[in-house]
Amino acid sequence: MLADIDTWVLDLDNTLYPPHVGLADQMNVRIRTYLAGLFGTDEAGARRLQTQLVAEHGTTLRGLMNTRSIDAHDYLAWEHTIDYSVLGPDPVLAEVLGGLRGRRYVYTNGSAYHAEQVLGRLGLAGCIDGVFDILAADLIPKPYAESLDAFLASFAIDPARAAMFDDLEVNLTEPHERGMTTVWVTGGTPSGQLSARRWRTGDLPGFLRANV
Repeated sequence: MLADIDTWVLDLDNTLYPPHVGLADQMNVRIRTYLAGLFGTDEAGARRLQTQLVAEHGTTLRGLMNTRSIDAHDYLAWEHTIDYSVLGPDPVLAEVLGGLRGRRYVYTNGSAYHAEQVLGRLGLAGCIDGVFDILAADLIPKPYAESLDAFLASFAIDPARAAMFDDLEVNLTEPHERGMTTVWVTGGTPSGQLSARRWRTGDLPGFLRANV
């Protein structure tokens, strides 16, 4: 069913590893700590700010850049404090990704450093041909069209022959409109087709084995 695909576009967090490992929870705690210090508020206030910034600007970072002109590198420094040891090798996913024909890219709103740590811990670094991070996107995150344009141009990708996998459905809208096959990776959900060139799965390696 994905026989025409020769470029595989993979989100990183909560896509290549399941949410229950808690890495995303660590990230959110660090973000809220940063917000609390920046705005002089408590954890509850930081949580409200985070929700508002994401809703209005797509990501906390973009919201802070738009409203407070913060330094992106200073903000992203919290990634260096995460305990990546919660991740371990995923040989099943490594085998499946390594067997895919064509090119395989990670497209993330995180930094290249973060992607390097995650891919290394999962044992997937050798399966990936390139990483496109938030800095490569000139700090414009998914789901914005400008970010997708920059990603596609960076690797000369033909959307009609590409499939994109992401845990956030909103990040798949623009790719689908460009003609990409999209797969919404959402935990605990049976695999199934939502519409033409749109899929959903709770088992990434299982989906790839069954459909490639």
